[in-house]
Amino acid sequence: MKTLFLYLALLSGMVTGDLADAEIFQLPTANHALMQHGGEDQFLVGTVGHSFESGGFGCVRSGGGKMHEGLDIRSIQRDRSGEPADPVKATADGEVAYVNNHPSLSNYGNYIVVKHRIQELEIYSIYAHLNVIRKDLAAGSRVKQGEMIATMGRTTNTRERISKDRAHVHFELNLFVNDRFDGWYQTNMPGQRNDHGRWNGINLLGLDPRLILLGQTATNFNLAGFIQAQPELCRVVVKSADFPFAHRYPALIQKNPVAEKQGVAAYELALNFNGIPIRMIPRAASELKSAAKLQLLSVNEPEYQRCPCRKLVVRRGGSWELGENGRRLIGLITY
Repeated sequence: MKTLFLYLALLSGMVTGDLADAEIFQLPTANHALMQHGGEDQFLVGTVGHSFESGGFGCVRSGGGKMHEGLDIRSIQRDRSGEPADPVKATADGEVAYVNNHPSLSNYGNYIVVKHRIQELEIYSIYAHLNVIRKDLAAGSRVKQGEMIATMGRTTNTRERISKDRAHVHFELNLFVNDRFDGWYQTNMPGQRNDHGRWNGINLLGLDPRLILLGQTATNFNLAGFIQAQPELCRVVVKSADFPFAHRYPALIQKNPVAEKQGVAAYELALNFNGIPIRMIPRAASELKSAAKLQLLSVNEPEYQRCPCRKLVVRRGGSWELGENGRRLIGLITY
């Protein structure tokens, strides 16, 4: 809860006007217990044998060692056989980017990805473990905020099935990493199947929907400001002056007069614990202190201790370095 209060305090400084007339994002089901004081245990579904917190966002699985990139929202409507019957609705106006109707191909089961343009940013919502997806929906379909797009279910391809009592919709809000994902995947994971193309979960980096949903109620919410206010895990310099993520998210680029004058030779990336480049600072060649193509500049150790599960950085022999996961992620971001 301390983290929530810290974020909301930061968000209070992002007011750009009067209170918003309407929510930018809406909850995707009729379960609104998140908005009630002490209601999270009625909103989230935990994993088998664990508390509701394990259905939240972050390092909440396997004793803090595994990442969960969304919210598992509890069913509150059932049919006569006890199956979930909750309508699942679009969180904001957008365009369907991807529909998976083959539950055996994903641990998300049947799922939908919707692309939104919120202020100056692209953001993608995911709705997973669905029972029935609306038949007329396909890539390119336009949807309105609050429009029904599916019915909640418990589809998945995992060995441990989702029981009736744990029925939920897995809901994510993500940034998209790289249009060149297929090429990166073939290079870095040769011989491995990729059933979902660039909509593979590796190519989507999650934000905490809970903090966004709660934060927007207090202010005229600024999504770029929310992202940039997140705690920084580490900083790296990459000798790459042109990559898709920087083109897609220019609102996250911090101005640097030196690079504007001399030309961009590299980027300094501030990453949060989930690997999102929350700030991208262009650097001129004269500002670089190393010839290395990839350099770790700093690590926020308290943030690593709080959220270590992505293992982007590791400590060896008393010093920090990028871990295998960190190098792979930077490689994808800049591919």
